[in-house]
Amino acid sequence: MSEPTHPQEPAPHDPDHHHKHDEKAHAHAPRAGLVGLILDAIAHLFGLHQHDHTRTFDSVLESSARGIWALKVSLLALLATAIFQVVIVAISGSVALLADTIHNFSDALTAIPLWIAFALNRRKPNRRYTYGYGRAEDLAGVVIVLMIFGSALVVFYESFQKILHPQPLSNLEWVALAAVIGFLGNEAVAVFRLRVGREIGSAALIADGMHARVDGITSLGVLFGVIGVWLGLPWADPVMGFIIGFAILIIVRDAAREMWHRLMDATDPAIVHRIEHTASHVAGVQKIRDVRARWIGHRLHTEVHVEVDCDLTVAQSHTIAEEVRHALFHELPALNNAIVHLEPCGHNNDDHHAITAHHSRS
Repeated sequence: MSEPTHPQEPAPHDPDHHHKHDEKAHAHAPRAGLVGLILDAIAHLFGLHQHDHTRTFDSVLESSARGIWALKVSLLALLATAIFQVVIVAISGSVALLADTIHNFSDALTAIPLWIAFALNRRKPNRRYTYGYGRAEDLAGVVIVLMIFGSALVVFYESFQKILHPQPLSNLEWVALAAVIGFLGNEAVAVFRLRVGREIGSAALIADGMHARVDGITSLGVLFGVIGVWLGLPWADPVMGFIIGFAILIIVRDAAREMWHRLMDATDPAIVHRIEHTASHVAGVQKIRDVRARWIGHRLHTEVHVEVDCDLTVAQSHTIAEEVRHALFHELPALNNAIVHLEPCGHNNDDHHAITAHHSRS
């Protein structure tokens, strides 16, 4: 059986150990400083970096650093958008814009627990945390869900207060401008987070990107509220605040479902199929069974049972197991480790599992 790497060693797969990928030499490391962050973000957003980073950021260190970089850029963008909206809320009294501003601040702050998780994930596994610290990313996702839910409660409270104590809106043109800027800022952050999230295989960062995209749509809701007030419908502003609140709850539902899947080690069946298909096409493999896969943070782990000829030597069987691992690493760029359990075939009619059959719980 192919044994897993010792817990204190780095991730077992080094894609450059036996061969070099051409795109590796062209990988764009994030620039240092605020100006560098902005220039990199602009280039990335408009596709000026055309490499397939999905197959470039192979190590946990590289992918986590990439995630932190994306969070820095998006945090600055969202804070700038939200601060501008705060000023407009102060001079206009728009509860719908206040709701959207609170949500934007909440979205910006969700980057903090995810940032901490990415930083923890850069630590090496040890004898206590033998699988590393990748699960911190999933726990950060739970914190993000709770923060989004809290922002929805604040939005409902402010909208209800505005209905009980109505106040006239002023500076409608500025409110409209703030809503448009809120949409553009959130959409830019959404595109950026989604691209980087897909590059490094981070479900939490992808979910955060979808969150930002829906935030942009709610900013357009503020604009519709302004139009309603301008048409002589003063209740349009608090009503739009309630609509935004319900939109946030929809985000909470979807994000909570995704985090439940991650914490319960749910995996897309298509990934299991790819593992089975790849392993079964390795020379010497007779059967594949008991394939398991789970995400720990943005890295994938898998276990697979492989049947080989029982007349092979231990060294020959081990070579087949390593060929399976090698093929899986190429097929699944996010794969962090693959444990291959060797099963001897049964043509000699021996029951190779008799000694442990009574312990089986599967």
